Amino acid sequence: MSESTELVKYERRGDVALLRFDDGKANVISPDSAAALNAGLDRAEKEARALVIAGRPGRFSAGFDLSVMKQGGDAVAKMLAGGAGVGLRLFGFPMPTVAAVTGHALAMGAVLLMSIDERIAARGDFKIGLNEAAIRMSLPRFALILARERLAPTHLIRATANAEIYSPEGAVDAGFVDRVVDPEQVVDAAVERAEELCELDTGSHAAIKSSLRAEELAALRDSVNVVR
Repeated sequence: MSESTELVKYERRGDVALLRFDDGKANVISPDSAAALNAGLDRAEKEARALVIAGRPGRFSAGFDLSVMKQGGDAVAKMLAGGAGVGLRLFGFPMPTVAAVTGHALAMGAVLLMSIDERIAARGDFKIGLNEAAIRMSLPRFALILARERLAPTHLIRATANAEIYSPEGAVDAGFVDRVVDPEQVVDAAVERAEELCELDTGSHAAIKSSLRAEELAALRDSVNVVR
């Protein structure tokens, strides 16, 4: 079963909800794409036992939409709140989540990876990381909260303040992803892992995740309220 919007295609593979994010370009996070992702998450919560989010071939997400950044003011605030809200929702999502990292994942794209339980990346000449400090931008507080929770301590400064960009294999060591497979296998591998996670008791999974991440979820909620 599948249903398409302009930006996100929703598919059901048994008990797994598969969201394919594809804007035809760099898969930027904009108010529209955040709304489309949230709509897919709404449906997944009602219908599925596990979730997979996949990008388009060669791109998982290049981060926030720079054309909106140039507008400044309320447009930027709305976009930041939308992206942060998707990250917050994924970090506390009440079912197992898996990312099929189909290519480059930079800036907010890498933040989304830190929000997702398990991440399987495509092998190739792809860049993964938080490049904000290299382009005269700061990392918002919600990104730093996730980085401190999900990245390897030995890579924390390298990946944030020093804006180190990783290959898929290097991103495993840093903590952005968990394993690497061939590009043609990445979506199926993520779905297969999600199918395994469907065997978990959903209530127990949600309760344990919520307890483990209680402090971070509270801090994330506060940070999202600040950028609204």
